[in-house]
Amino acid sequence: MLQRVNPGTKSLADYRSIIRRELYDEIRDLSARLDGARVLHVNATSFGGGVAEILYTLVPLMRDVGIQADWGIMFGAEPFFNVTKGFHNALQGADYELTVEGRAIYEEYNRQSAAALVEAEDEWDLMFIHDPQPALLKHFTEGLSEKTKWIWRCHIDTSTPNKQVLDYLAPYIEGYDAQIYTMNEYTPPGIELPNLTLIPPAIDPLSPKNMALSHDDARYIVNQFGVDTSRPFILQVSRFDPWKDPLGVIDVYRAAKEEVPETQLVLIGSMAHDDPEGWDYWYKTVNYAAGDQDIFLFSNLTNVGAIEVNAFQSLADVVIQKSIREGFGLVVSEALWKGRPMVAGRVGGIPMQVTAGGGILVDTVHEAATACAKLLKDPEYAAEMGRRGKEHVREHYLTPRLLRDDLALFAKLLGV
Repeated sequence: MLQRVNPGTKSLADYRSIIRRELYDEIRDLSARLDGARVLHVNATSFGGGVAEILYTLVPLMRDVGIQADWGIMFGAEPFFNVTKGFHNALQGADYELTVEGRAIYEEYNRQSAAALVEAEDEWDLMFIHDPQPALLKHFTEGLSEKTKWIWRCHIDTSTPNKQVLDYLAPYIEGYDAQIYTMNEYTPPGIELPNLTLIPPAIDPLSPKNMALSHDDARYIVNQFGVDTSRPFILQVSRFDPWKDPLGVIDVYRAAKEEVPETQLVLIGSMAHDDPEGWDYWYKTVNYAAGDQDIFLFSNLTNVGAIEVNAFQSLADVVIQKSIREGFGLVVSEALWKGRPMVAGRVGGIPMQVTAGGGILVDTVHEAATACAKLLKDPEYAAEMGRRGKEHVREHYLTPRLLRDDLALFAKLLGV
């Protein structure tokens, strides 16, 4: 059987003081109609990246409201992750040659994972498949119950995909009972999506990464890593990945530092085991920093976990997200939830989160540097921006809203 993840327990009641009462009541109504429904989420990893973070909250909340939800990790190894990383980049527009060998590796791990599902003989009302890695599971599990409804959730922007990879995956994607994208602009051109549903992701306001930290606690944590909390710092939290442009962030910092010389830069990334490209870009970033003592690079492998990220986000004078291409960018909502001023690339799902007055959208290094310098020099302006951003996230990008949207789709597919 697939490796099962134990995401712990959570209670919807704990969110009542944070969310609107109408949203809470909607969730309770939907969950009553779905009581006992069996749902299996499947993705490629239990650690690293936004999908795993979402599931660590979403699965226990589904259980709390009466859904029999589980989370399984498909089979995978380095050759498979090398191929699927190529798929991921290709679906976002990168050049990629889909070889016979690459297809064989991809199909074999999906076939093995599908066989494990069939052999387990569990019965599911809904199979919730996340991203390209396990996209072929439905194709290889024809022996599973015909009553099972299959959902494919795409967390990335596939609006300008590599045609070869899209043409290969399209028949499998089209075969799902429903396809979820973050927004309509992310859908790939020229394929049939018979039950397209638009659901943006969300963050958990009560997780260790997002829960309220006192200023003193946050400052103590950040000081432990050598960052001078008496001086301003710019922060980006993202994988070390060309799409996140950490080298461009260093350029922004260098330009802003000319106006605000005491500025520091902190780059934090999570090194996921399904991202072999990450280490290459880590070393590129280290080399580009060129020994600047005011540039700090951290990762989960240097003891920067959820609480530490929370502390850095809570204290940052400016949070930047200089993505070139972005699926959604949950780190944007994370920083906004902490009331921090945001400077972010005008790509993907970022503009949905960074509304007028709640952040600054930019297209170039020069624009980003100008925005950062303005925020560093005008704390009152920065504080007002942070307040507006937080309220926008409260209304639109917290996990209970995501839970409501998923349950509404479940009810539609199951006819309840």
